[in-house]
Amino acid sequence: MAEGSRKVNWFAIWVSVAVVVALVLVAVLIVVLNNQSDSSEPGETPSASNIEVSTGAILVGDAENRLDTFIDFMCPVCNQFEQVFGAEIEGLVDDGTITLGIHPISILDSRSQGTEFSTRAANAMYCVAVADAEASIPFMNVMFQNQPSEGTPGLSDDQILQVADAVGVTGIDACVTDVVYADYVAEMTEQTPVQPGADGIGTPTVSVNGEVISNSTLPEPGQLATLFQ
Repeated sequence: MAEGSRKVNWFAIWVSVAVVVALVLVAVLIVVLNNQSDSSEPGETPSASNIEVSTGAILVGDAENRLDTFIDFMCPVCNQFEQVFGAEIEGLVDDGTITLGIHPISILDSRSQGTEFSTRAANAMYCVAVADAEASIPFMNVMFQNQPSEGTPGLSDDQILQVADAVGVTGIDACVTDVVYADYVAEMTEQTPVQPGADGIGTPTVSVNGEVISNSTLPEPGQLATLFQ
């Protein structure tokens, strides 16, 4: 065999090595990116026996008939709804006529000068509901009593915590200030049903035994029970 035929083609070998190294680096990069994607934790979900996780409803009562209300704490019409019907709804819960499902949502974040008050307030209600189910309605009522005007920054986290403290709920500071359920609130807000004839999500929205009704068809105050007859 000729001497030259035994020479090693180092150029070809180094090219092959370079290609292999490049492929390995690409594979490593893909694994790293996938691991980074997998490590991003989804938003927390409020977990308690009084919370219907699939719908976001904070449940009060255990009757067969169901009344669901979708509210935004920045919404003045929601406040008016609570002032008109709130005590009557609580009475229907207390006498076993209905189970109330309260859905705190956030469609008015743009009206709070960048503080996302609607999301923070909805998050806080879940924090309260998880900590003390019986404080859910009292917290909602006091929040509406202290409702900020649209176009203002809304209540601060400290002020929201003061509301919670006023209804006997403490120890939820991190839950409120870290807005731990923000992603969940956003997800539930997107699932809010649209009233008949409406162009999009609005508040308050009312559902009777799973059927969304138009606010214009609500009975006169004192006659809500007729919705379940």
